[in-house]
Amino acid sequence: MELEFTGEIFHWRGPAPHHFVTVPTDVCQEIQEVAARLTYGWGVIPVGVRVGDTDWTTSLFPKNGGYLVPVRADVRRAEKLELGDTVTITLMLDAD
Repeated sequence: MELEFTGEIFHWRGPAPHHFVTVPTDVCQEIQEVAARLTYGWGVIPVGVRVGDTDWTTSLFPKNGGYLVPVRADVRRAEKLELGDTVTITLMLDAD
């Protein structure tokens, strides 16, 4: 299952600071339809992600009824991404 969307990179300054992109509500609804088959606990869902020419694996983090995509520093450097940039993200979920 592949899902594509755009979103803005933001910095969360919590106990484990990181950069994220919020998954839009309509995409979250599609993910929630298969989430029970994919999660490995705490609502976290393993995914493949593509931004530009960079692919990586990570996990979606549940937040306020939706999900966040973490965007690692090496990905931001490779794609020349900065805080506040709008990016197109492709999520690959193994929903079979």
